[in-house]
Amino acid sequence: MFIKKVDGPRAVTLPDGTVLTRADLPPVQTRRWVASRKATVVRAVMYGLIGQKEAMERYSLSQEEFDSWICAVQQHGEAALKATTLQRYR
Repeated sequence: MFIKKVDGPRAVTLPDGTVLTRADLPPVQTRRWVASRKATVVRAVMYGLIGQKEAMERYSLSQEEFDSWICAVQQHGEAALKATTLQRYR
């Protein structure tokens, strides 16, 4: 078994004690973005698992879209990323 060399850590511990690894990230070909997947990517960037530029390239996200995810999570929590409650938090 070979371990792929990656830049940065392989896992980070979140403030609630859970561990987030690169294996927990959504697949690269993700096209349907549910709130939990968005939150996972935002947490990975916020806690240093992957860089913001790497996340945007990996998932083909625009700067504006990713910034809106980060802003929504910081201001209102993961619930603000749901499509059904999007207008309530804007």
